[in-house]
Amino acid sequence: MLLMRVPLLKGETIPHEEKVFSIFETHTRWIAKGKAGCPVELGVPVCLIQDQHQFVLHHLVMWNEQDVDVAVDIVKTAQEKFPNRRPCSFDRGFHNPKNREQLDELLDHAALPKKGRKSKSDTAREEDPEFKAMRKQHPAVESAINHLEHHGLDRVYAHGADGFDRSVSLSILGANIHRLGQVLRANTIKAQKRKRLAA
Repeated sequence: MLLMRVPLLKGETIPHEEKVFSIFETHTRWIAKGKAGCPVELGVPVCLIQDQHQFVLHHLVMWNEQDVDVAVDIVKTAQEKFPNRRPCSFDRGFHNPKNREQLDELLDHAALPKKGRKSKSDTAREEDPEFKAMRKQHPAVESAINHLEHHGLDRVYAHGADGFDRSVSLSILGANIHRLGQVLRANTIKAQKRKRLAA
C-alpha cells in the first residue's frame, strides 16, 4: 500500500524524508532509478562489493544513505576482511571529489567516473587504458544483481527492518554458496577432461 500525506492545506510541501510509502513496512523508500520502463521502485537499496570471481565480499543495506554516502565506508569495511589493495569499479552515483580522493588512497585503482561535465584531467583519467578496461567489466554488476534476485532479493517477504536485513544476508549467502558450487563443478569437469586426454 502506498500512503502519502496530501498537502491540501496552505499549499504545504512535505519533505521527502517525512513521507511514508508503506504503512506495513515503514522502512520502505522511494528509489528513483531513472531507467526506461522502471523509473522508480519501492524498497530499500543495497550496496555490495563483488570480487573478480563473482563472490559478494561485503554488503550494506542503505536505510537512509545514498550511494555517494557509502562509497568510502564500504571499501574500508571490506578491506578489513580482504586487505589486499585492488582495483574497484563504481557507478557514477558514488562520485564526488572527496570520495574520489579517498578511494584513490585506499585502492590501487578506483574506476569512479565523474558525474556531469568533465575537465581535461577528468577526460584523461577516464581514457586511461586500465580505467577503460575496468569499466568494460562493470556491466557484470547487472549479472550479480540478477543472481541475487534469483536467490530471494527480487521480492522480500519478511516483515520489518530486521526481517529485510536478515533476508538480504541469507540471499547473499545462498548466492555465494551457489557460485562456489559452480566453481567446484567447473574445476571437476576440467580435471576429468585432463584425465581423459592423459589416457
